[in-house]
Amino acid sequence: MDIPERASDNRPYFFLSYAHTPAWGPGGGDPDHWVHVLFTDLCDHIMALTDLPAGAPAGFMDREMRSGDGWPEKLSENLATCRVFVPLFSPRYFTSESCGREWFAFNERILRARAAGSGVVPAIVPALWTHIDYAQLPDSVRHIHVDQGAFGDRYAANGIYGLIKLNRLHDEYEETVLGLAQRIVRVAQESPLPSSRPRPYESTPSAFKPRGEGPRRIHLTVAAPTRHSIPEHRDARPYGEDAQDWNPYHSESTRPLPSLAEELIRSLDYRITVSSFDDEDTGETLVTDDSDKAAPSHPGILLVDRWALTDEERTRRLKAFDANARPWVSAIVPWNRSDIQCHGEEGRKLAADLERTLPLILDRGRRTDCRVAVNGVPTLKAFTDVLPAVVAHATRQYLKHAEAHPPPGPPIHRPRLMGPITGPTHPPLPEGGSDHGGEEA
Repeated sequence: MDIPERASDNRPYFFLSYAHTPAWGPGGGDPDHWVHVLFTDLCDHIMALTDLPAGAPAGFMDREMRSGDGWPEKLSENLATCRVFVPLFSPRYFTSESCGREWFAFNERILRARAAGSGVVPAIVPALWTHIDYAQLPDSVRHIHVDQGAFGDRYAANGIYGLIKLNRLHDEYEETVLGLAQRIVRVAQESPLPSSRPRPYESTPSAFKPRGEGPRRIHLTVAAPTRHSIPEHRDARPYGEDAQDWNPYHSESTRPLPSLAEELIRSLDYRITVSSFDDEDTGETLVTDDSDKAAPSHPGILLVDRWALTDEERTRRLKAFDANARPWVSAIVPWNRSDIQCHGEEGRKLAADLERTLPLILDRGRRTDCRVAVNGVPTLKAFTDVLPAVVAHATRQYLKHAEAHPPPGPPIHRPRLMGPITGPTHPPLPEGGSDHGGEEA
């Protein structure tokens, strides 16, 4: 009996993500030389450990691409096809917007694969370039296990950079790199990650919040029926026991949409809370201007199913929600274009009902660059593409409009430069003015 040939997979085994080190002065040489040495050594080991044919790339790094034409497209293509993502952890890594974009794009690919039924895919394999404390890690990466002692105490204390720079630690460097290559190959073969369509690099958000910014929070409210509250003729497959079980893209995903949204928002370095709109006081506390209720301390997103409007009481509450919505509350309206019940006369009626129920929120959404969110998001990919933009917009609106609360205690007046003092009898300068007898500060 003929044994069918296994389809060849010549995708690169790993994407090396690293923070470019700035040159410190003329004649200082290539500051990323040692990263390239590590990359070359990893590629040599992987070629020896696998059956990649001659000429196939064992890995990818952007060393030769920084100023070349088409480098964003090349970067996106490799993020969409490389089997394992290897970030080189260092303090500089988590302040790099480029590294944050690379992390987000690859992690989004993992989340989509998991939603499609691939299960947990541990395709992010971090390595320590320098020592870093756990407290320095952003919230968005803390779910990734970093075993600092995996390759010995010197690796944990010095990172690969320390091992490669010290001649006396050469053997430990070689052992560490071989172990890292073996782990990359093992993960790639035991938990294969499907390729995806490249995500445009320039529009990819960073997984790391800007330097110096405190914790970012956001609240997600889910307005959807359960399988017990839908009309009798409605297909029950998208629904569960709770609104948070709602899965409109059930033909593409095995996971509830709120759970996927929660993970995707957390990967943007946000601390997120999720609730069902039908829960007591959900929504009103978040968005009303009632002075008896505490003002929210974070922006919000309403995830709404058009079929939620088949319940009169929920529709009434959603209308009140909209009437009092603050500018930092945005909406997303997912629907499945392959769901035939969302088309035809009933689908058009539900869309019209939504327009009458949430006119303020929908109008605000259409005046942004992510208007597809309120016009109807027809696929899972379209949802994961637009969600980061909605999160960013809601955050900007919150920072623009929300009331600032200064710390308790007496106010601290801003220091004011008073100008030069020429002698003990020199009068003080008038507030906001300058003394014509001296130079203006």
